[in-house]
Amino acid sequence: MAYLQGLLIGFAFVAPIGMQNVYVFNNGLSYKLTRAWLYTFIVWVFDALFCVAAFYGIGALIAKNELLKIVIMLLGGLLTTYIGWSIIRAADQRALTSSESKQSLKQAFLSALVVSWANPQALIDGTMMLGASRGTLSVSESIFFIIGVVSASFIWDMGMTTAFNVFANKISDRLLRGINLVSGAIVAVYGIFLFIEGLKNFI
Repeated sequence: MAYLQGLLIGFAFVAPIGMQNVYVFNNGLSYKLTRAWLYTFIVWVFDALFCVAAFYGIGALIAKNELLKIVIMLLGGLLTTYIGWSIIRAADQRALTSSESKQSLKQAFLSALVVSWANPQALIDGTMMLGASRGTLSVSESIFFIIGVVSASFIWDMGMTTAFNVFANKISDRLLRGINLVSGAIVAVYGIFLFIEGLKNFI
């Protein structure tokens, strides 16, 4: 029962369109399926760590430490903007063409870290959602609950990557370019927003 509860909460937490989902969708469109799975799996690992951290209250620590919050916003904002710009810059490249050279494994790890952990508000919201649920569970139930949450994240991320990859060849070059441009713009604008918010808090 606790596992199913965690599974439902996990889907509710991961499904809304955001920076991480945009990145996962773009993985499915831009790489061969095996490489797309690898990069998305890395995202899932960081996301699972994020969920565990939020479940056990790390977000509350960030919420109480204003300086730490500002540093995460500033650095996360810069890195997020760079990722968005990289997506825009690669928009003219056809998906699945020369895909192996688009992003190195090191870059994939950095990108996964940023899209999963660069949003202080997500950490705080995650703590509120997952932490509130934890308060109603016993120690043994909480283990099954968080397993359900990370399972939902895995199913969603890998499922969306597979779906976008399977249908990538049915998407025209023009539409694919538009998707990449919009995706990149969303990520870049979000990064700029994070950085500006960090500056406001710093000043």
